[in-house]
Amino acid sequence: MSELPVADETQDNDQQRAVLQLDARRREMLELMGVRLWWPEAKAQPQPGERAEPAPAPQSQAPRQAEAPAMRDASSPAAAPPTPARAAAPATDSRPAPSVAEPATANPRASGAEGLLADAPRLVHGQAGPGGWLIVADLPPDMLGSYPEPLAGDEGKLLGNMLRALRLDTGEQPVHLVRVHRGTGNTSGGDDMPRPFDDQLGAQCAPLAPRVVLALGPLAAQALLRRTGPIGKLRGEAQPLPEGPLAGVPAVASYPLTYLLRNGADKAKAWADLCQAAAQVG
Repeated sequence: MSELPVADETQDNDQQRAVLQLDARRREMLELMGVRLWWPEAKAQPQPGERAEPAPAPQSQAPRQAEAPAMRDASSPAAAPPTPARAAAPATDSRPAPSVAEPATANPRASGAEGLLADAPRLVHGQAGPGGWLIVADLPPDMLGSYPEPLAGDEGKLLGNMLRALRLDTGEQPVHLVRVHRGTGNTSGGDDMPRPFDDQLGAQCAPLAPRVVLALGPLAAQALLRRTGPIGKLRGEAQPLPEGPLAGVPAVASYPLTYLLRNGADKAKAWADLCQAAAQVG
């Protein structure tokens, strides 16, 4: 086995660098050829400015494993908020549960006629007396707090057309109109001023003994049926009034007149509701 002579102390610096610049692959090739280098291994390492050789597999996995915690630490600020939110969820969910259930089981009167004002029933067609129709419509009063004539204005004209389509303008049976709206509860004024809805329903409407009640609008329908929800869910079927002086009288809910003036596409549904109310009278 031959040996490669190593430069002695008299060699210049360029020759020393040529020997030191042998990389690991070249040294391995020389060892396979039987040539051994007697230069100290510490002097054979690459210089700081030179490119370092890739580390073996066991050593390369160590940095990757060390980087994994660093990536988790970097993502921990984004993942940290859900942990306290889940910890606080039981305390938050356990308290609103009773409060959410309470409105559902509350007295249905709370969603009825509280804060609702109405005018006295006015005869629209026919002769005053028991039987016939009672129409309760969502209509606000004028600026002075009083109502005009029953069939005045755009809403009144639309109502008149609806009654003529049902042939209720012939006068064969009485048709009374009660107009309701939200108010402050102030009942001061003359006899023609709006009063609380329950007062008007008992004192003025009960003696009329109508055969059917037509509720035009969500305020009237909710107050009569003692139910909550939009008019789209209250309409569609005849329902007996649950309580009050008119308990048991069939009632049909439909759209308010002001809504029908703006949305002509739903007039067909309103007509179906009118026909259903007419069927209750027979």
